[in-house]
Amino acid sequence: MNGKVWLITGCSTGFGRELAQIAARKGDIVVGTLRQTAQIADFEALAPGQLHGILLDVCLSEQVQTGVQQTLEKFGRIDVLVNNAGYGSLGAIEEVPEEEMRRQFEVNVFGAIAMVKAVLPAMRAQKSGYILNISSIAGIQGFPGVGIYNASKFALEGMGEALAAEVRHLGIKVINVEPGPFRTDWAGRSATYIKGNIADYEDSAYRNLQAIADNSGKQVGDPIKGAEAMYALTELENPPVHLPLGGPAYKRVRSKAQGFLEEVEQFEYLGLPTDYDA
Repeated sequence: MNGKVWLITGCSTGFGRELAQIAARKGDIVVGTLRQTAQIADFEALAPGQLHGILLDVCLSEQVQTGVQQTLEKFGRIDVLVNNAGYGSLGAIEEVPEEEMRRQFEVNVFGAIAMVKAVLPAMRAQKSGYILNISSIAGIQGFPGVGIYNASKFALEGMGEALAAEVRHLGIKVINVEPGPFRTDWAGRSATYIKGNIADYEDSAYRNLQAIADNSGKQVGDPIKGAEAMYALTELENPPVHLPLGGPAYKRVRSKAQGFLEEVEQFEYLGLPTDYDA
């Protein structure tokens, strides 16, 4: 069998769906996860014979194990895992219910880790593979009104960095992909908005949440171009551990890096002299 075998989570819309179609056009096989049985036929019809939909919720460990096993039994290997399933939980930190916080981490963090753990034995045996964690610029910089989503993506970033160092010598490449605002459903029907009523957050969390909602459908990021960049990563022998996507993401990364270094240096007089005396 020529071409790569992909396993992409969250293929009903957005990056997952676009990336699956690009990989299929390249002649690859894609197993895409969906949470509703009714979505499978629609997904497979996009590229018959190339796209294969399976019912898999990343929060359900039994479905994760079964889905990975079925993929390996049918195609013999998994060359690329894309941890794309996720959503945005939006609201002021003080106002997001604990149950919603835990759900955000179950999907965005523990779901991704479950997929990684299920796929790694096969990739270690192959001595090859790519793992793409679809993170966010929100995994690099915190924003008012996005704190719980920020926390989940910061966690995904840390996991990805550590995993990259753990498996690099085994021929497995791990990349954190950090999109900025793209014209997907992320800020629309895919997001969970917590309606707040604390006046103190009017000029911080609420203002930013309104800006996010107002910009939905107008984002500058092109999902197809973003997916093409993700595909290109899997053709690199030495891909980066981080890949921001889009102009706003690069602007934010540079601003964060510069501001972080300036802050560290400004208060070095407090933090540096805390070691034992020589």
